Formats: sequence, structure tokens, C-alpha cells
Amino acid sequence: MALWDLVIGSAAARGGALISPTRVMPLASLARASCLDGRLDTLRGRSVIVAIRDPLTAAIALLELDGVARRMVLCTPELSPQHLPHVVRGAQAEVWLEDSTRSAPPPVAGLDLAIEADSEPRPCTVERRASCDTEWVLLTSGTTGAPKLVAHTLRSLRNAIVEQPAHDGAAPVWSTFYDIRRYGGLQIYLRALCAGSLVLSSAGEPTADFLARVAAAGATHISGTPSHWRKALMSGAAERVSPTYVRLSGEIADQGILDALRTAYPAAVVAHAFASTEAGVAFEVRDGRAGFPVALVGKHEGGVELDVSHGTLRVRSPGSALAYLGPDAPALKDAAGFVDLGDRLQQRDARYYFVGRSGGIINVGGLKVHPEEVEAVINSHPQVRMSLVRSRRNAITGAVVTAEVVLAGEAGSERQPATDEHIRQEILHSCRTSLAAHKVPALIRFVSSLEMSASGKLVRPDA
Repeated sequence: MALWDLVIGSAAARGGALISPTRVMPLASLARASCLDGRLDTLRGRSVIVAIRDPLTAAIALLELDGVARRMVLCTPELSPQHLPHVVRGAQAEVWLEDSTRSAPPPVAGLDLAIEADSEPRPCTVERRASCDTEWVLLTSGTTGAPKLVAHTLRSLRNAIVEQPAHDGAAPVWSTFYDIRRYGGLQIYLRALCAGSLVLSSAGEPTADFLARVAAAGATHISGTPSHWRKALMSGAAERVSPTYVRLSGEIADQGILDALRTAYPAAVVAHAFASTEAGVAFEVRDGRAGFPVALVGKHEGGVELDVSHGTLRVRSPGSALAYLGPDAPALKDAAGFVDLGDRLQQRDARYYFVGRSGGIINVGGLKVHPEEVEAVINSHPQVRMSLVRSRRNAITGAVVTAEVVLAGEAGSERQPATDEHIRQEILHSCRTSLAAHKVPALIRFVSSLEMSASGKLVRPDA
């Protein structure tokens, strides 16, 4: 069944809507309007680059294209033009779909057709006819190099979606810090379309302004990375929202951020999920603790199977992607059908904890340090909001561990050197107590902010 058939049939009854910074679009109104109008059949059976920058127009276009286009490639606004030929070639793209307000020609050659999507859906009579299982192609969010093209189907994308209970009898209002053209945002987009409304984020929008819109819309379910949530808690506007469900994914959710969100939203379910563009959603944990129970290893709900026998988390699931696309694309799954993304684990008692990525290790005199493990200890300090651990060259050991730390408190508030030094010594004491000597930071520097990628994750220079 195409996405349109899943959504529109019940949209009028539940009053679902897409909400952007400037417009509210009732889903039911799209039964009599389209942002593609008579051009929809032109796209039937074709591979389409969806390069629409406006999030609301993009959200409508994805809804209209599923079941019509053979393949649609979800381009995020910050995708570098230098990578477009790689994306077009890998997806065997034929059509460029962009905003109607864009005046420049498509920034890549070799496409058969360029079409503009109307920013305001036009009233019309459209024959909604699904003719294929559309491939949804997402781009990985690596900080360097060309992105990988990851092919999903609507079925694989919806594998982990279960109906959320209504709040006081009303359909949930979802929101997400993610762009909906990324896997994390797309998960929330699909949940909202099928069971509620969605408050869309907008690139470059200040966190406080976004939270104000989320509050005005009465959002009940909000999703983001741990870094998104740390930024929200630092914004001074986190108290504006009153969610019943808070979700973290995309990065390791350490105990510090879980405790901070429990304090900020005592009436909410605080859940953290392991999910990736390639593997899909592996699990969700709602017990308020970092890591996940040993009991989740093996096969469980939704046909998802977890394996830890190689020291990293491997996932076999109906929600995993089909494959990487492109002539030189690597295999996405191993011979047994598992996806291994290199997230290393450590078992303590009846629980597994993520300690970091295989590719982000710091080598201190031949001894390995996972930055995320050190950050989890630093972030447990009540005066710390977030931290970034990285390496620094050393003539004796090759490298030493350093940390940049953002302290809690209102942005711009004047800090006292004596207080900061006291906090620094407390952090070092915690590290010396909890970590091996080579993992303890040789230098701790307090900073006002840390760089985040467009996908909402900390930018790691050593990764």
C-alpha cells in the first residue's frame, strides 16, 4: 500500500496537519490539491532527485510521489553541489524536482527533466494511482567524502512504527529536531502522517524559536539526537514544551542526558533508540538507563535480531535497508544478512553499554580510548551540559586525551574562574575514579559551544 493510501483515508477524521514556520497544511485538504498537479504522471516510473529545500513542500511531495516514482532520492539542503554527480549517477536519476522559487538551473548535467513543485498546493482533481513499490533513497551523513546512497522501501521504513496511544483522547502531535529527509526525521514524519500531526523543523531556525512553535502546536511527542536535546536544555526555552514522549537517537544516550531530560520532563516517557540509516531501528529502551538489557540480544519484536558476538552490535531486520546504490557500492549486509556499523559494546552485569565507534579510537601509547566512554563520565557531572573528547599529539605517547566541555547555565552568563577550576578538578576526580589512567584527559577546556553537524551530531575531528 502506498503512503497516500495509508494517510489520507483517516486524515479528515483525526485532523492531522503538517506545520511549518509559516503555514499549517491540513492533510485532508491534500485530497483535493497537489504541489505537483498534472506533472505527477510525468514522474511515474522514474528516478527522481527530490531537491526541494522548503521542508513543507518536500513533505507533501514525498507523500505524493510514493507509489508513483520508481525511486526518489531525498537530498538534504546542505548537500554539497560537488557530490551531486555522484548521487545522480548512483541513483540512475532522470528527473530533478525542486522548489518553484528556485531560479537557477539544476546544478548537475545528465538529467532528462527538471520540474518545479508548487510551494502552495493547487486545488485540482488528481488521480491517485499507485503503480510501483517506490525506493526511498537516503544519503548518509558523513562529515567528509561523498555520501553513500541507501535504498529503502516504505515497508522497511515503517517496520518499527507502532501506534502511539492518544493523549487525552487526541491524536499525537509529533515534532523533531531532525530534517525529515534524514532517517531519524523520516521515522517521525511517517509516524505523524499515519497517526497525528507534525511540526516541521527548519534549517537555521534558532532552537528557542523552534521550541516556541512546538509549544504553540501542543506537541506531545518530540525526537532528536542527544546533542539536539543538550542544545535545547541550554537554550533557556526547554520549559516551554510539555511532551508526554521524549525520544533520543543517532548518538550514544549517556546517563547524564537521560537524567537531565527526566528532570526537565518528569511526566514524559524518555526513550532512547538505536537506529541507523542502514540498519533501521534496532530497539528502543524506556527504563531511563543508558545502554540496553542483555535480554534484547537475539530475535525480538518486529523480526529484529541483535548479535554482539563480534564485539560490535550487528542487526538483522526487516527494517534494514535493501542495499547501497552505485556501480562501486560496498555490500551493506554480510552473508548472513546482518548490518555491522562498528558500534562497540561493553557488558556490565546484565546490560550492554555503547563505548564508541570502531573508527573513532584515540591511540595513547598503544592503548585504545573511545572518546564517547570518557564523555559519558564527564557528562555525568551535574554542572556539565555536553563535552567533546579528542586527541592531541604528544611526543612520548603519540597522543593524549583532551576534552572541551560546555557547562550548564544560561548562555552568556558570567563565569567565575575559581568556580570553573573547582568543577575542572571534580571532573578529573570522576575520570580518575572511573577510567583507566590513559583515558583521563590531560587537558580540560571550558567552551561556550560545540560544533554540531547538519544531522544533529557532534562533529568529531578524530572520527
